[in-house]
Amino acid sequence: MGKIANIQMAEGDLNRTLLIKQWRKVYGCPPPKYLPLRLIQSALAWEEQARVMGGVPVKTLRTLRNASGPEQVETITTLNAGAVLVREWNGRSYQVSVLEHGFEMDGKEYASLTAIAKKITGAKWSGPRFFGLTGKRGVRHA
Repeated sequence: MGKIANIQMAEGDLNRTLLIKQWRKVYGCPPPKYLPLRLIQSALAWEEQARVMGGVPVKTLRTLRNASGPEQVETITTLNAGAVLVREWNGRSYQVSVLEHGFEMDGKEYASLTAIAKKITGAKWSGPRFFGLTGKRGVRHA
């Protein structure tokens, strides 16, 4: 489509076949299944606007890349006694209670989340990672 206005169609004018064809042309693949037509239309309009107006400035892209680096997503989570962690694995839901000095699952005490993750999966896992609690540094008790 040559102009941004061509993509800005009224809701009644949305034509799935044409939008998917345009998506393939712009992105080189079909859109994800079940993507709403309005979102396809918005993405195509943004791409056309970026083409015409120059897109996102390089400095902004660099800032976004730096902000999303691993050092920015590190978390240290403090678990207080009484907290309950829930993890679903192979169709079963597991509940782990945080104790003053350890953890409890199914009436049995464990020294670490890693021991519980191994009990659940049968494989060596980082317990905090298995329960979705950490990036690099880990979890500590309060």
